[in-house]
Amino acid sequence: MIEIFTGVFLVVGAFFIFVAGLGILRMPDIFLRMSATTKAGTIGLGALLAGLAVFYHTIGIDARALATIGFVILTAPVGAHRIGRIAYLVGLPLWEKTVKDELKGVYPQDACAPPGEVCMMPERRAGWKDQTPETETES
Repeated sequence: MIEIFTGVFLVVGAFFIFVAGLGILRMPDIFLRMSATTKAGTIGLGALLAGLAVFYHTIGIDARALATIGFVILTAPVGAHRIGRIAYLVGLPLWEKTVKDELKGVYPQDACAPPGEVCMMPERRAGWKDQTPETETES
């Protein structure tokens, strides 16, 4: 019976990871790609680790699997959000069929420099008015 539950978890996890891979290939812009891979990849990895925990069913493996699932659930969306924000600020284009740009006008035009230059995020700029990007990189 445990083998059946393990197999179900592994097949579901593999399916979601496959969907995440398809999302990278099929989605038209970076924002949709990150959305697909973050959601599907997190669910897929969680299902694979749940299958591992069900199969071995020892306290050490169960604890590690649950800790890893929790870590991925907490960090993957945050990382994708930060990458998406920087991608938007440096001017990566939205998909041409995007209906509404909800961030248009939220950030100042000079919120982030072009790729390869120092980027000053708006929330950091407010507290560090006396510091220039050159002095920030030195400290």
